[in-house]
Amino acid sequence: MFEHETYENILKRMLNRVSPKMDKREGSVIWDTHSPTAIELKILYDELENIIKEAYGDTASRQFLVLRCKERGLYPEPATNAILKGVFTPTTVDVTGKRFNLNELNYVVTEKISDGVYQVQCETAGVIGNQYFGTLIPIEYVAGLETAELTEILIPGEDEEDTEVLRQRYFDSFNDRAYGGNRKDYITKTNAIAGVGATKVTRVWNSDIIPADMIPTAAVTTWYESVKDSLSADVKLWLDTVYMAALHKKLTTGGTVLITILDSDYNVPSATLINTVQTELDPEQNAGEGFGIAPIGHVVTVSGATAVNIVIKTNITFDTGYSWSNLQSTINEVISDYLADLRETWANSNALIVRISQIESRLLNVTGIIDIYDTAINGTKANYTCGKYQVPIFGGASS
Repeated sequence: MFEHETYENILKRMLNRVSPKMDKREGSVIWDTHSPTAIELKILYDELENIIKEAYGDTASRQFLVLRCKERGLYPEPATNAILKGVFTPTTVDVTGKRFNLNELNYVVTEKISDGVYQVQCETAGVIGNQYFGTLIPIEYVAGLETAELTEILIPGEDEEDTEVLRQRYFDSFNDRAYGGNRKDYITKTNAIAGVGATKVTRVWNSDIIPADMIPTAAVTTWYESVKDSLSADVKLWLDTVYMAALHKKLTTGGTVLITILDSDYNVPSATLINTVQTELDPEQNAGEGFGIAPIGHVVTVSGATAVNIVIKTNITFDTGYSWSNLQSTINEVISDYLADLRETWANSNALIVRISQIESRLLNVTGIIDIYDTAINGTKANYTCGKYQVPIFGGASS
């Protein structure tokens, strides 16, 4: 904006305002007194341009972008700690609260899942907590402990939200208002839960159920009356609740919401993450009562996307010195990366399509591959279309 306000231009304008009768040559008293002032004015112009840039969302640096976001009720998502599964033997040893080490990271056991199986939290926040598996070393002696293994990720750790992702959220907030349990509200608040990377919202997802079919007939009423007194207390309470709701036509498909998620690595989420999101949105023990994020009257069901194993068979012509044996890992990585890229678009797609052309073009960029033909996906020489709630997972490649 002020690119023309250079030191030279400013000094030239200042000297032009001095009478030509005065000596204005470099080194003169006039020149020496104006030159430092021109430098300071140039600095002021630079600072003014910087202030203007920091005032707008599309050019603000992170510090000032955060301030702009606060005006919209938005805040950077903080880094989160990975939650992993730890397996300990013997199973009779209680390791809750114990701290362990693996490589340069420390972990603490937070919760028991079952005998010998625990939730383990990485003490270092961020994606680094997702990277290591193997033998855990106790930081302090644990009596009776024989083995300790870190086996899988339950809830992936996430780094602090990237500046450009935050910037996009800022602009999105002007286009789609997240409010009162609308679609944008569910997506925004579900994605904000630690470990969630993508969300799909399906309204009235059980609309295949016909409410009229739930109203008890005379035969059902006769059966109900004959069995209700012989049931245990908890079974009788459940049956009475369902029967009376159906009898008085209180059963409906309205207000049902299906939330389908991927984890923050864009993989199929663990049962632990699904249960965490379910509790945050609409706890099952208080379904529809508004004890979670979901509004009162919304009965929310949380599930994970389903994995589809993608197996590739293809014929490759290799350059001299190359073959499947020395390029197998690279081929696997290329295809796996392609499927990972696809999964990142899952939330905004009705159905992901694994394309042969994409696989072949990416493999042709691999050094040592000259040509590729007759590529098949899961035994068929055609693109593979996943279902609405399915995501492709690499299952191997061969000739």
